[in-house]
Amino acid sequence: MDIFERIKNNPGPLGQFADYAEGYFVFPKLEGPVGPRMKFQGREVIFWSANDYLGLCNHPEVLETDAKAAAKYGMFYPMGARAMSGETEAHEQLERELAAFVKEDAAYLLNFGYQGMVSTIDSLVSRHDVIVYDSDSHACIVDGVRLHMGKSFTYRHNDVESLEKNLIRAEKVAKENGGGVLVITEGVFGMRGMQGKIKEIIALKEKYNFRLLVDDAHGFGTLGKNGAGVGEEQDCQKGIDVYFSTFAKSMAGFGAFIAGEKEIIRFLKYNMRSQIFAKSLTMPMVIGGLKRLELLRSHPEIKAKLWHNVNKLQNGLRERGYDIGETNTCVTPVMMKGETIEATILVRDLRENYGIFTSVVVYPVIPKGMILLRLIPTASHSDAEINETLDAFDAIHEKLVSGQYKKQAEAFLKENNLDFKES
Repeated sequence: MDIFERIKNNPGPLGQFADYAEGYFVFPKLEGPVGPRMKFQGREVIFWSANDYLGLCNHPEVLETDAKAAAKYGMFYPMGARAMSGETEAHEQLERELAAFVKEDAAYLLNFGYQGMVSTIDSLVSRHDVIVYDSDSHACIVDGVRLHMGKSFTYRHNDVESLEKNLIRAEKVAKENGGGVLVITEGVFGMRGMQGKIKEIIALKEKYNFRLLVDDAHGFGTLGKNGAGVGEEQDCQKGIDVYFSTFAKSMAGFGAFIAGEKEIIRFLKYNMRSQIFAKSLTMPMVIGGLKRLELLRSHPEIKAKLWHNVNKLQNGLRERGYDIGETNTCVTPVMMKGETIEATILVRDLRENYGIFTSVVVYPVIPKGMILLRLIPTASHSDAEINETLDAFDAIHEKLVSGQYKKQAEAFLKENNLDFKES
């Protein structure tokens, strides 16, 4: 079969709904400065889908620093890959400060978070090594594991007993192959909000020989006394062998970094193909990163405001009887019973009639018959916006339970001669 013919006949699990979903449920166009209120299709909405946890994207000092750096350097400098012509003192300074902040020996800047995690995994393991990773890992971890030419095992989500069983299997295979074992997990699982059981995983090092890679994209800046992430929160940073985080969340930018033992970071610096052969992180983001990190260190009241909002939102949802799972982080999932087609009606109602914009997740990401609305509170949200959102959730939940959305969905399908099935 011709490749393009196959693609046209099978556009993929999301692509099959492109005509109906594009521009609204996927690839929505939000307008205006990023903040707690934005414009969506001409309407003002309370925006709960930014990962700008600390509200730094519009901080006056951040905006000024970014603007001055862009005016001075543009977006091209430094000229090429760091290994060839893209090294600067600013890059090295940001690495030193990041390493000190997360209490690791050294750090290395990466151009992008997703690509960075994929490449980190690819560089750390050989075909003789075995990877063991959490079944709910982010797609960047899954794709990194796919590149691995050796054996890999998954363990049940956040289940240390399951991890131990897989470590026994992994050690056996690694011994036969003359390799080692790499365990990968997340500091915060971004869909449901639970912290990874990092301290308990590290405790298994007393019985098994493995190294630990932690993706702390949602933990950096939000967890720990000083915002240094899940290792600080659980008092176990020394047991994390390679610490990874992105700038796309609390740091309100792009890029990422890895941190760990000096010799290991140096190895990655000289062996990560995605960095060796890619243009260096641009100066506005590097200099802007220094400013963002400075604010994170020197203004604890920003993180305190974030957690005021997190607690107000999550406590309000619990008090009203909503299922928000076992989240113990800023990520706030609200789980309701309903079909995918009902979810589309619900989300339209929530956005158009109540002015609330949240991310929606349905099958196959979560089980059939469930709808997950994910809210990301930030330091920028107000008490009034939280209260308005709680009231809106009461209204749409009542409609969902009463079957109103189901009737509307059935009418829509009949009117458009559609046969929607969750396959």
